[in-house]
Amino acid sequence: MSLDPRLIQESFALVEESADKVASHFYALLFLEDPSLRDMFPPMMDSQRDRLLAALVKVVHQVHEPDSLVEYLQQLGRDHRKFGVRPEHYDTVGRCLVAAMKRFARPGWTAEMDAAWATAFQLVAGTMITAAEDAARSTPAYWTGRVVGHHRPSSSLAVLTVEPDQPYPFRPGQYAAIETMRWPRVWRSYSIANAPRPDGLLTFQVRALDGGWVSSALVHHTRLGDTLRLGPAVGAMVCDSASVRDVLLIGGGTGIAPLLAIAEDMTRWNTNRQVVVYFGARRTSDLYAMPALEALRERSPWLSIVPCVSHDAWYTGERGLLPDVLTRHGVDRLNWTEHDVYLSGSAAMIRATLARLIELEVPGPQLCFDAFGEQTDIYLGLKRQERAAAKQRKVLSSGEKLPQRQASKSSATSSEVGSDWQVSTKPPLFSSGSRA
Repeated sequence: MSLDPRLIQESFALVEESADKVASHFYALLFLEDPSLRDMFPPMMDSQRDRLLAALVKVVHQVHEPDSLVEYLQQLGRDHRKFGVRPEHYDTVGRCLVAAMKRFARPGWTAEMDAAWATAFQLVAGTMITAAEDAARSTPAYWTGRVVGHHRPSSSLAVLTVEPDQPYPFRPGQYAAIETMRWPRVWRSYSIANAPRPDGLLTFQVRALDGGWVSSALVHHTRLGDTLRLGPAVGAMVCDSASVRDVLLIGGGTGIAPLLAIAEDMTRWNTNRQVVVYFGARRTSDLYAMPALEALRERSPWLSIVPCVSHDAWYTGERGLLPDVLTRHGVDRLNWTEHDVYLSGSAAMIRATLARLIELEVPGPQLCFDAFGEQTDIYLGLKRQERAAAKQRKVLSSGEKLPQRQASKSSATSSEVGSDWQVSTKPPLFSSGSRA
């Protein structure tokens, strides 16, 4: 049977409302059928369930985009090597996944849907296994890194410099999963804050989050000489060097890290594309990356930097949340529709900024972002916003009147937006994630 995208999407719609229950039941079935698999997973399964759901949703909604889906599955297969996943495990995973979906499906699940998912999972498993086997010929399942630098710009922030035990291949803008010796089997993703360098060193910028196992360990309990484990570099937020458009880099908080890597890399080959970096922080003291950005600007005449502070009345530069500042500049001075745009930061910040850029008619294919576990949710929200904006433009061009509605969340001013970038009078469209 060939892959049937329509059946995959129709069947997933029958379980989407119970997706959390599907994920929990899947792991219960998996560990019941093969108890030895439990040792591959962290003690707390919340993050693992979220990652499973994100992967499942991505497969379902990108089944019509085979090229991007295959690239994603290849990265997933290489990354899963660090857990000790073997080819024989995939059959068990496939059976348990379909069984869990059938258990919580609304009426309407058919034998044809069983077959469609069996075919789809063969494609998923085959792609992941092949990618893992190819990677095993040249790279380890994970790298051991030694901490050779640990700088604390503030009490909750650390900039770590890590020396991998073997050459670590990555592209500027990508991120790596990190496991500390303090919390075995608990991995969290952090962007690499530098471009590849001759000495092979990697820089990570980590903010300790309340209740964050890995982030707190890295900020408060890591010392020079400590060792970490690094998964392979993943992520698609890499600069298109073949493009001729100017570049807009938007980073909130520690989201500036991958943009530093992209800007540093562009100093090696860019000559005529103008690049502007918007670096957003709550307070002036949080603009910790300005020295690194200024050092890049000194040798790059095409680079400009716009620091923005939202919650510091004494700051004399650009004030406001990033979406507001970008909108002001996009309307008054610059045309963002002619830029390749790269965004990084909290999931809520990315959602709010994307909404503004869509309103400013920046084409979706020119928007690139990585939001770790919330990538798929934000991607789907972006597609909905694009469709709504296109419909609105069509109505306006036809001369019809737009239906009356409440002001959209993305049109809120800074005073209406809380510290998590959500409009305080409306519920968030998605729950925001964290790099804990």
